[in-house]
Amino acid sequence: MSLFVGGGQGEVLLDQAGCKVWWQPSWLTGPEAHQVWDRLRAEVVCEPGTIRLFGREVPIPRLQAWHGDPEAAYRYSGIDLVPKPWTPTLRALVERLVAQRPGLAFNSVLVNLYRDGHDSVGWHADDEPELGAEPIIASLSLGATRRFRWKSKEPAPAGAQSSGVDLAHGDLLWMEGATQSRFLHCAPRSARAVGPRWNLTFRRVVG
Repeated sequence: MSLFVGGGQGEVLLDQAGCKVWWQPSWLTGPEAHQVWDRLRAEVVCEPGTIRLFGREVPIPRLQAWHGDPEAAYRYSGIDLVPKPWTPTLRALVERLVAQRPGLAFNSVLVNLYRDGHDSVGWHADDEPELGAEPIIASLSLGATRRFRWKSKEPAPAGAQSSGVDLAHGDLLWMEGATQSRFLHCAPRSARAVGPRWNLTFRRVVG
């Protein structure tokens, strides 16, 4: 039996200078998203980790796991990630992504678990050499709605604001083209009391 039946229409959020960010609300229907949530809890073990910032190791403010093909080793911020095997649910998700966009060849996924509003990810770009010059990244959100923001790497005028979108349960966000080389993105802390959130970023490690 197929795990998925739906898929929301896309809305372009950024389209300039070869950069594109677009959003598919309710890529997973409500029942599908609940089902995937339950399966991830049973299949994926997210663990604490550290990253290297300014020459010292600091705790990552979220839990994470790296899954994918055996050759999809990845390094960022001083962390070496060796992929665990695909779980049945992660495999089903990546197969649906590829079915939506034939020609994609994702071979890995970074699973982040935000336990509450205190967990976050700061401004960064997924521009490591292992991802290639113009990576396509598909980011699936499950659980609590959280704000996703992006801004240009170029200096902004005083008072300029970053752009953003609230990503809800089952939403899918795509980043592609020159987005990683020209823009930064983040999921900031929330001052509101929010529940846990899974975020799965599918990508291709090219070497």
